[in-house]
Amino acid sequence: MDIGSTVRAIRKRKNITINQICEETGLSQGFMSQVENNKTSPSISTLESIAKALKVPLAYLLLRKEERMNFVRQEDRLITTSGTDKLKVEHLSATKSVRMMLVEFPPGASTGEAPHAHEGEEVHLVIKGKIYAEQGEDAAEFGEGDSFSWNACTPHLVKNIGEDLAIVLISVYTETEHKQNFI
Repeated sequence: MDIGSTVRAIRKRKNITINQICEETGLSQGFMSQVENNKTSPSISTLESIAKALKVPLAYLLLRKEERMNFVRQEDRLITTSGTDKLKVEHLSATKSVRMMLVEFPPGASTGEAPHAHEGEEVHLVIKGKIYAEQGEDAAEFGEGDSFSWNACTPHLVKNIGEDLAIVLISVYTETEHKQNFI
């Protein structure tokens, strides 16, 4: 873990000196320097004191980099295509277990010629247009602002039944890391 670099980055961002941390925690400057340079691993109680002095939750200091806030600027979104209709997929953000995408469905376009299944759970929010969705024996039509969800291990299909472009926000949760295209 890279706790020391995290401590240093927070301290510098908040314009706190090592001396101020030492005054509040009772730790020596030499020890704090070793902590910030990842040359020593402080105990949980020492980390708790440092976190309090930095005014951050202890848990934040223990997060790995990939567990911290992830952001994607609109102009930096990964854009791919999916399915036989080559649906435009804008990847908004992803964690180890959750992905969010904006999917554009041209009139008549669908997620495939036939329903398909995969690991995970999905939540859909219709942003624009009119959508038909089916899963197994269940089927319904949805308009702007409507949402639906399902366990994706049952074959499912989403199709634009309107005359204009439909846009759907899709969130996919899986218990394993993403290795495939889910829509």
